[in-house]
Amino acid sequence: MDVLIHLFVGLHIIGIAALLGGFLTQMKAMGQGTARFVPAMLHGALTMLVTGVVLVGLNEAQDHHVNTVKIGLKLALLVVILGLVYVKRDDEKVDKSMFGVVGVLTMANIFIAVLWT
Repeated sequence: MDVLIHLFVGLHIIGIAALLGGFLTQMKAMGQGTARFVPAMLHGALTMLVTGVVLVGLNEAQDHHVNTVKIGLKLALLVVILGLVYVKRDDEKVDKSMFGVVGVLTMANIFIAVLWT
């Protein structure tokens, strides 16, 4: 079971890398006001959602303690990210502030995962 958990942690990290990488590749365009949500950002966020749910389930199945407040906060941030990226995915340009919010929430999600023990 531990191998399965580690596999899904790796996939979860790939999802966050796709989301953050998509954001970082658009930073120059954000400065020019032409940033857009690239497909990698949507796919990364969806990957994070699916793998995160699976990870919670696998940990619960093994009777490991799951910090529900932490998971709930991370899920709430991810739902906001997914909502913004999904709704604006076809727009040629996204407002700087909305694009910045997605980046900040993504980084907040990372820091919550790493620092909240």
